[in-house]
Amino acid sequence: MNPLYAAVIGAIVLALLTVSLTRAGKVKTKADYLLAGRSLPAFVLVFTLLSSWIGSGSLLGGAENAYKNGLVALWQAAGGWAGLLLIYFIAPRARKFAQFTIPDLLEARYNQTARVLGVIAILFAYTAIASYQLIGGGDILNLIFPTVISPDLGKYIIAAFVIVFTAIAGMASVAYMDVVIGMLATITMLVALPVLMHSVGGWSSFHHALPASHFQPIGNYGLLPAMELFLPTCLLMLGNQAMYQKFFSAKSERDARRAVVGWIVGTVILETVIVLLAMLGHVFALRNHQTPFPREIISFTALHDLPSILGALLMGAVFAKILSTANNFLFSPATNLVNDIFARYIAPNASNKRILIVSRLMVALLGIWALYQALHTGSVLQKTLYAYTIYAAALTPVILAAFYSRRANSAGAVSAIAAGTVITVFWDTDLVHRHLPPIIAQRDAIFPALLAALLCLIVVSALTRPPRPEQVARFLP
Repeated sequence: MNPLYAAVIGAIVLALLTVSLTRAGKVKTKADYLLAGRSLPAFVLVFTLLSSWIGSGSLLGGAENAYKNGLVALWQAAGGWAGLLLIYFIAPRARKFAQFTIPDLLEARYNQTARVLGVIAILFAYTAIASYQLIGGGDILNLIFPTVISPDLGKYIIAAFVIVFTAIAGMASVAYMDVVIGMLATITMLVALPVLMHSVGGWSSFHHALPASHFQPIGNYGLLPAMELFLPTCLLMLGNQAMYQKFFSAKSERDARRAVVGWIVGTVILETVIVLLAMLGHVFALRNHQTPFPREIISFTALHDLPSILGALLMGAVFAKILSTANNFLFSPATNLVNDIFARYIAPNASNKRILIVSRLMVALLGIWALYQALHTGSVLQKTLYAYTIYAAALTPVILAAFYSRRANSAGAVSAIAAGTVITVFWDTDLVHRHLPPIIAQRDAIFPALLAALLCLIVVSALTRPPRPEQVARFLP
């Protein structure tokens, strides 16, 4: 055990709990818990958006891909960048709608069935995303305390902590912790990159140490597999409920749009740095004849190849980012169960106190489900793409149609959500693979699921009655 690394992790845990407990006293109503009282300024929004987006999907899944394949891993990040450019125009409309969740939007624009199916799709996608954050946190605890904490025990510990600090104060704790986490991660990664590059002997030595394909845009991947990285990430970004909740929490439409600019700049920089750090870690592993788990490469490099203080801070930053993302993607589906099921159908007249109690209970139950998934997951990269694809195919098309199509209707939306969810969930099962040619069955689910959802949305909407004018008026100018 390295006492310095343990001390940094302990300090981060203490700081996060302090922020949660401090904000907890200000949570009195449903809006306080779910949307931080709709009071977040652009500065806070930038860091909470950045922290919720860059978690284990980038730090473990993206790093795993970069370790194995090099710069081709940036196709996954580039999907997010493309989505962000489009979000710049969506953010003010999202803030103008100003409800609590994406299913709120689905019911207002389509119908109650769309709301319920939206909740189901979000539960599948977001608990999967939360699950591999627990894997990442468990890996870090195992690296720091190798003889005391196994990876599985680490998952249990991280799950318990995330459940506790997510449940305490809701969005208020999420957003204000993300400011600290985002600044810590940004600074340490930007400092670590040139230090490692210098240690490896500069760009020339770095380039010669890895296969030439690692520095080519497509590498050994091919365009179609690269697009299977790009599309799910882009479409998840465009329809991401955690993102829309942050926009709903903004002080104003202007704050929402300004936050997107900062988010774009920060994401492009950090995602690129993460890929380069993973590739540099691969070089050090080759030189030192080490065989780390690819998904652990950034934390492994921080532990073995950086000066102690910088390495401890980088490890702490990765740990904090993972906790932040787990927090966001656990809190968001809990919001759905409370706002879209409990308060909508079970107890519509429930008091604020009762809603807060149920909200915290839902966080705990979903945290346990995410832990179960974490204990039965192999590749973080594959789990990442599965979670992204469910959301990208089932929800993003109908969310964008809500803001930009006058013809999309409830029948089209319901059929699209159902088709995207079912195809993604069952795509990798033996039932599907036995009845499809191998050349199709071996592909990622994003293309068949997205195509089916789009066809349902367009064709079913065209063949059925148009939406009522009042359904469209709140979303289109």
